[in-house]
Amino acid sequence: MLSKEFIKHLENLLSEKIISTNPLSGGDINEVFLLTTNDREVVVKINNDSKFREMFKAEARCLKELTDVGVFIIPGVLEFGEHNDITFLVLDYIEEGKKVKNFWSVFGEKLATLHKNSKSCFGFESDNYIGSLPQYNSKYSSASEFYIAQRLQPQFALAMQKGFSFKNLDSFYENTKAEIPSEASSLIHGDLWSGNFISAVNGYPCLIDPAVAYAPREMDIAMMHLFGGFDQELFGVYNEIFPLIEGWKTRLEIWQLYYLLVHLNLFGDSYLSKIQLIIRKYS
Repeated sequence: MLSKEFIKHLENLLSEKIISTNPLSGGDINEVFLLTTNDREVVVKINNDSKFREMFKAEARCLKELTDVGVFIIPGVLEFGEHNDITFLVLDYIEEGKKVKNFWSVFGEKLATLHKNSKSCFGFESDNYIGSLPQYNSKYSSASEFYIAQRLQPQFALAMQKGFSFKNLDSFYENTKAEIPSEASSLIHGDLWSGNFISAVNGYPCLIDPAVAYAPREMDIAMMHLFGGFDQELFGVYNEIFPLIEGWKTRLEIWQLYYLLVHLNLFGDSYLSKIQLIIRKYS
């Protein structure tokens, strides 16, 4: 539950009286509440763990980047900060609704449009998070260098700290570099599984909980294929608008390796065998 003192702090920030607070489903790290004021409903995410003091600041930057390109519906950031031992992020509440008939076609079109936003290098203005793990975004000129140095190597290092071991990583990195196509960076959501989008009240797709970077666009495509939940119509429309480079299907597991490593580091060794298979294939 939210303390009276914290509710008062939010009322002062929002300049609105909070009438009710109701818990919403959140993750393992954050608590999430729906706040009803006299005029609207907003969402507050809170965290009491000092390890994640920068998490909501990073999430706010990610949401702003997606909002600024104006493609998907994105929750607006209202406030973020710290109060006593609580870090918090206040967002517009996006009410869910029934999908429009062409929902997946619209999703594919919007994702292609999002990915057409590019920068001259790979990376982002600051580091952020993937789940509760740090995600690094130093800038690199090539997709392969960025992916190996900023995505794979930090996760392998963390996994080894947790006691996991891996063979032939040097040869794996070299062979992986040869597989990754040379393509401009794309603005990606960064953690695009089926739990990180909703159908908004108007029936159109809304993206939530991003981990953005200007990165290889096949990373989003690979994550979407990893756990399912996306209609094939989406990928057909996407490829009509912004065709993926030939061989993209065979490269999916290269990009999925990052997300599997994240899951290994967060949830344990049930992901290890798949990781080892991918390493062996490219070593």
